[in-house]
Amino acid sequence: MEAVPTFYEQLAQWSEIIGGFAFFVVAILLFGKYVMPAVRAGQVASNADLTSAEARIEALKADVVKARAELEAADRDAVSIKARAVDDAARESQRIVDEAKADGERLIANARNELARARLAAQKQLRAEFVGRALELARARASSRVDGETNSRLVGATVGRLTTDHAGDAA
Repeated sequence: MEAVPTFYEQLAQWSEIIGGFAFFVVAILLFGKYVMPAVRAGQVASNADLTSAEARIEALKADVVKARAELEAADRDAVSIKARAVDDAARESQRIVDEAKADGERLIANARNELARARLAAQKQLRAEFVGRALELARARASSRVDGETNSRLVGATVGRLTTDHAGDAA
């Protein structure tokens, strides 16, 4: 037969049940008081880290967009600078060519004027030499062929012609 549990045995059983239940309740309360705040704090910190990381990602995305825009602006500036440099070089080259052409034309004009002056001077010098030689030759022959009166007349006519020729050159 089965033995009926005695009061103490029943009390021991109910003590175990109540003790287990009390342990379970105390464990839940301790878990809620000590473990859950730490878990929540960890969750809050993790959420804050995630929020901070997302904010940094958004800031970095904005920085990337800004950097791309600045890069595009720099590329446009480089193209613009290159175009201006090409235009400036072409203008400078044309200016140098124009100056050189003007200098060359001026030098050619000056050389032509100098050549004309040198030609006139050479003509005068040649005429003077011809006159000088002609006079020497005329004097050498004149003394034997021409008398004094004819000599005076010829010398006067030659001097008169030379005087009128020089007066025409001076004007």
